Amino acid sequence: MIMAKTTKKEESTTQVSLDQKDLAILKLLQQNARITVKEISDKVHLSTTPVYERIKWMEETGVIKQYATLIDHSKVRKGLMVICYVSLKQHNKTAGAKFIKAINEMNEVIECYNISGEFDFMLKVVVENMDAYYDFHVNKLSQEENIGHVQSVFVMGVIKQTHVLLH
Repeated sequence: MIMAKTTKKEESTTQVSLDQKDLAILKLLQQNARITVKEISDKVHLSTTPVYERIKWMEETGVIKQYATLIDHSKVRKGLMVICYVSLKQHNKTAGAKFIKAINEMNEVIECYNISGEFDFMLKVVVENMDAYYDFHVNKLSQEENIGHVQSVFVMGVIKQTHVLLH
């Protein structure tokens, strides 16, 4: 589950050129999003103003999408995680957009990916228990008119869960 402050960003898929100092800053922010600019500047050997300007630039260009708090699902009564594979009946832009809009309004869905293969989407769903998942599946997900097939896979244990992209 993510609680996040979204930053301003350009909606672009254009790659951004990052130097070694930018990468070092990103690595530190991945480890601790609450690290201060002063702490970063000490570790990357720059003064605070250029560090602050680099972070702002990376937020504005969309390199930094958001700052997040990772929460243990089970400690906040969201102990059941389900991966749902969904195929749609119709494959056109309007039908896909309608499905995506509906998914974005479902709080139980914490991640959604458009995938290739037998299914069109993969959803990561977190709920309190099996009864809550049944309610979600029957009364929300299955109510969407363009759903062709849903396959649910229940997560028995989390082996690795990270947000770290740069090492």
